[in-house]
Amino acid sequence: MAKQYSNQGQDDEKALMQRIAAGDEAAFEALYDRYSRLLYSLVLSVVKHPPEAQDILQEVFLHIWRQAKNFDAGRGNVYSWLITMTRNRAIDRIRSKGFRERQQEMHDDDTVLMLPDSTLSPLDSITAMEQRERVREALEQIPPEQRDALVLAYFQGYTQVEIADLLKIPLGTIKTRMRQGLLKLSALLHSALL
Repeated sequence: MAKQYSNQGQDDEKALMQRIAAGDEAAFEALYDRYSRLLYSLVLSVVKHPPEAQDILQEVFLHIWRQAKNFDAGRGNVYSWLITMTRNRAIDRIRSKGFRERQQEMHDDDTVLMLPDSTLSPLDSITAMEQRERVREALEQIPPEQRDALVLAYFQGYTQVEIADLLKIPLGTIKTRMRQGLLKLSALLHSALL
């Protein structure tokens, strides 16, 4: 009996996709109502920033509206298609240069706010600013895959397991990239001090 319900639910979703492909706005709203919360939670778990997650969710549903005719029921169910497409968009966003720049700007703003002038002397403030700049310059000199892993871990707070899952790369590869990146970063920072 449960299998019949499951198949009936899948058939209902396939029919919904066909209606969306035909331009049926009510069907689109029904799909949105059914999946928007789940997909938003998925995106937010990846990007960790609500406005960014809302933007991606909007892109996902715009893509669904435009590409519903390309949904192939023979390749999988609607649920799997939506989850895969949404996760891929979220991962693409965090890999994008613009996202990394926005994250860095937010981090820079947070760093400035965390260092009130009253706690640092003018000399200490200048020293801290120079150190941040040296780290930023050194990060730009290491390979992108190592830099991305380090930025996700140290600036965005992801664990190595989360990074591996996020980038769909084996955990051992992430550990190697981070270790090699830290070694190169350390050497670059050391040479900058000499």
